[in-house]
Amino acid sequence: MSAHTPKALYRDEGIVLRTQKLGEADRIITVLTRRTGKIRAVAKGVRRTKSKFGARLEPFTHVDLQLYTGRNLDIVSQVESIRSYGQEIVSDYPAYTAGTAVLETADRLTAEEKEPSLRLFLLVIGALRALGERAHPPGLVLDAFLLRAMSVAGWEPALGECARCGEAGPHRHFSVPAGGTVCPSCRPTGSAMPNPVTLELLDALLTGDWARADASQGTNRREGSGLVAALLQWHLERGLRSLPLVDRSDGTVVRRPPVLDDDEREHAGSPA
Repeated sequence: MSAHTPKALYRDEGIVLRTQKLGEADRIITVLTRRTGKIRAVAKGVRRTKSKFGARLEPFTHVDLQLYTGRNLDIVSQVESIRSYGQEIVSDYPAYTAGTAVLETADRLTAEEKEPSLRLFLLVIGALRALGERAHPPGLVLDAFLLRAMSVAGWEPALGECARCGEAGPHRHFSVPAGGTVCPSCRPTGSAMPNPVTLELLDALLTGDWARADASQGTNRREGSGLVAALLQWHLERGLRSLPLVDRSDGTVVRRPPVLDDDEREHAGSPA
């Protein structure tokens, strides 16, 4: 863009995924938006005490933004809060750790900036709403989000048929490299043999059968979480920083998370 080209204004709504310091008073805000996709934009002066909209640009916040295109990063010129999920989520430690993993996953799955992904945006909104409203155990909300986010990315696990040949199941063996359950003929060496009830739980989470998911037992939830995490790590080629920190007590232990500085929040995706 030349110095004489007018800067284009545009408006979108989005979820703030993370922030990082820039200079003495600014921040770079990473936002997953409804129409534009993931954007990184500079919010000028938001770290000053008198900033008009600093508090609105925190992770877990659903915002309406006006921006203008910059040479390298876009610039936030106006912001209105649609809903902040931060206070609701941060007040419950399992919800907070699950929410942090949701934001990091959304960030990692949108490596290309300004590539629209409405389905992923809606999944993030739905997951944060469920966590904030305590609609379901946080661990189940997270695993449902991860399964559906992988589906949006083209990595939906095979749970009712063989991942390799498509033979109808159910099948007893599960192979992460193959992408789900495998029949005896296709079963690779080292395949796992999870409890059939665990596979039914994953199917319930993927399809939104919450009555079946909420009735699941802790052992099946833990086994299912392990399979989901292994699948995600396989596809991303490295794990999420936040996933090992997820509290799987499903709300039985409530603790306040530590207060993080901007550099820590850049990785954790949490509000102060």
